[in-house]
Amino acid sequence: MAQAFVRSISGKHRSALPFLSIRSNLAKLSRTPRNGDPLPALLGNLGDSGRSRNFSTGLPRTPWLFRPFAGFCGIPSLGHDLKGAPLPDPPPEKVKNKKARKKSRVDFIKVDPALLPTVILVGRPNVGKSALFNRLIRRREALVYNTPGDHVTRDIREGIAKLGDLRFRVLDSAGLETAATSGSILSRTADMTGNVLARSQFAIFLIDVREGLLPLDREVGQWLRKHASGIHTIVAMNKSESLDDQGLLTSEAGEAHALGFGDPIAISAETGFGMAELYETLRPLFEDYILRLPNDDHIRDDTSSKTEESDESKLPLQLAIVGRPNVGKSTLLNALLQEERVLVGPEAGLTRDSIRAQFQFEERTIYLVDTAGWLHRAGQEKGPASLSVVQSRKNLMRAHVVALVLDGEEIAKAKSSMKHAEVVIARQAIEEGRGLVVIVNKMDLLRGRKNSSLHEKVMKAVPQEIQTVIPQVTGIPVVFVSALEGKGRIAVMRQVVDIYRKWCLRLPTARLNRWLRKVMSRHSWKDQATQPKIKYFTQVKARPPTFVAFLSGKAQLSDTDMRFLMKSLKEDFDLGGIPIRIMQRSVPRKVVGSKSSKNLSVKLNVRARSDKRNVTSEPASS
Repeated sequence: MAQAFVRSISGKHRSALPFLSIRSNLAKLSRTPRNGDPLPALLGNLGDSGRSRNFSTGLPRTPWLFRPFAGFCGIPSLGHDLKGAPLPDPPPEKVKNKKARKKSRVDFIKVDPALLPTVILVGRPNVGKSALFNRLIRRREALVYNTPGDHVTRDIREGIAKLGDLRFRVLDSAGLETAATSGSILSRTADMTGNVLARSQFAIFLIDVREGLLPLDREVGQWLRKHASGIHTIVAMNKSESLDDQGLLTSEAGEAHALGFGDPIAISAETGFGMAELYETLRPLFEDYILRLPNDDHIRDDTSSKTEESDESKLPLQLAIVGRPNVGKSTLLNALLQEERVLVGPEAGLTRDSIRAQFQFEERTIYLVDTAGWLHRAGQEKGPASLSVVQSRKNLMRAHVVALVLDGEEIAKAKSSMKHAEVVIARQAIEEGRGLVVIVNKMDLLRGRKNSSLHEKVMKAVPQEIQTVIPQVTGIPVVFVSALEGKGRIAVMRQVVDIYRKWCLRLPTARLNRWLRKVMSRHSWKDQATQPKIKYFTQVKARPPTFVAFLSGKAQLSDTDMRFLMKSLKEDFDLGGIPIRIMQRSVPRKVVGSKSSKNLSVKLNVRARSDKRNVTSEPASS
């Protein structure tokens, strides 16, 4: 068959015959191999010229084009010994150097957050506790600022940490200084940290590996042995990202081991270095802690959370306490929580971080946020003070209800009830669509016969001035309290819950349209001919309540008509104290040519009747 094929193409392709003859010689030699390898014998007969030249053209051959075992058109010959052909080596398999992380025996996501293990971050000032806190919770909540001579963190901040598949509660504490004088800010923060240790199971003791082990670190270690003897403590050498390249971690780890808390872990809160080692250290400790709990207690109940999401008014309430510095915001937070949660004192600007706390009021979850003092000219402030103001504004945007705290003593002495900064806060809260509650604090200083007139003056002046400053919202509640004595706490929370309930209110469209017909009938329009026709009125969203009035034609409601509708909504549906938004949308009139004659006659009769009514009413009026 091969010879017939050669004869058929010999007339057309004469130049291919030498190449075919050589290929046939290769086939013959391959049938009688020498020592089982036909290629060396063939190349030995050809010599060096045959190895470097192409058989057909005499040109230097290309290695990837020359295939000694391939037949014509690349098809192997029947006589070739394919088993003897050298095969290319397979590509090397990639060796996985990374070790597979073991999964935890406990699914921490399903554990009730109240039963998760609690870890507190302790150490001397400026070692990176707040940076590690932000790394663990995966958000920038704690203020981080390099101030060696000052202490940025002063209160205990709490959050849910996420480290791989681990979930635990983490507490960010203030820097400890054992040599602090009694009654100072550092002494009060140390006492607060000692109180929080009672509800912690684990502690991460941070040291600055760049500065080495200082005498203050040893004093903090002795303080932990005294106040946290039953807490498992882990030493973490922070800021180790630069020393890892230099190979100095071994010597530093030897110094940290002298603290007596076991082998230290090299981490970097800023870059995330060492988080895998921290995970491997914490995982067995947390597993043993969870497994020691009763099986029925640590499982989260998902059915209750689904039923709560059905009603918006039952969702957790976000309450932000804002105001100028030194008006009693932190004292009010402690009074509402009934515990010493944040640091208080006579110093102005004591609070820097926005502290978030959770508590229950009448079977409702409420998140309280204590913000730093709101300064009017924040651009002139530098350092942590400017960061505190920025953080306070962010918390105002996230809140559902804003509690504006005023100083009753200053109002009694001043001519006006609200300063410029407080007016800015109130107006911004209304513009952002948040509920507003005004709280007048320090009313205990206005008691007695001498201050009775001042007490009455404050009670009358504050509601009037608020209505003057914010005329677009009527009925803003004002509560007079004494946070130091704890009086007025229940009244504040009831007003907050009531404002939140109105803020989440949804009204059905049928009820709104019935109300609209009554309202439009009692409103006196200036010109009946140009009166806009509202086809229907509906609520499109809540939080805050937002309504849409659909108008026929291109006519729009004037500002006077809009104010009339808003006032009627607040009075008839008891929506005072919250912002309400009404939007207008024009509905174009339908084309008459596409309708049937019956509908045409009805529309024409209506228009004609309305025109005749207008015509006949003119002589009557004259």
